[in-house]
Amino acid sequence: MIILFDLDGTLIDSTEAILESFHTSFEIYGYQAPSDDTITDLIGHPLDVMYRELGVPEAEVWNFVTTYKEQYRHIFKTKTTLLEHAVDAVALAYQHARLGVVTTKTGSYSRELLEHFQIMHYFELLIGREDVEYPKPHAQPIEKALAFFTCKKDQCWMIGDTRLDLASAKNASIRGVGVLSGYDSKEQLLTYSDVVKKDALEAVKYIVKK
Repeated sequence: MIILFDLDGTLIDSTEAILESFHTSFEIYGYQAPSDDTITDLIGHPLDVMYRELGVPEAEVWNFVTTYKEQYRHIFKTKTTLLEHAVDAVALAYQHARLGVVTTKTGSYSRELLEHFQIMHYFELLIGREDVEYPKPHAQPIEKALAFFTCKKDQCWMIGDTRLDLASAKNASIRGVGVLSGYDSKEQLLTYSDVVKKDALEAVKYIVKK
């Protein structure tokens, strides 16, 4: 069995670091920053997509992304926390499956965070934004994981907190389990999966019983 985890909102909470980095970039370039709710509604998308959705002109999007990353680099470890039961979820999954992380977050930061929280050793694979041409909700990130693990699709699961995660799973023809520990509501998650659990631990418990 293979279990793939999203990161933000599924295993970690980096909302504070994300919001601060967005606000810093808008301030530097003299733009009015969007509300926190407007930003958090987009978490899970790649940064360039988020900035476009937030109204940044196309010609300036990558300048904003660069500034965001410069700020984020200074604060991402101190302003990110593990979600409750995340370690238990990963440890339980490890007893029953091979594990991977599939995220739209930059892979290098993701790896550093998982090492910082001392759980990277559970994962055989980490696919970040720079590892694919087409991020979630496209199937490519999960298909890349499937190629690495060489597993049958009916033996592979994706756990995530947003429609992007579950849509990616659906597009890759694997099963997805939504979790309510992150950014999308139950109603939103149910549009792509009929299984929604409280958090990653409950999702893993569901999967290992199947």
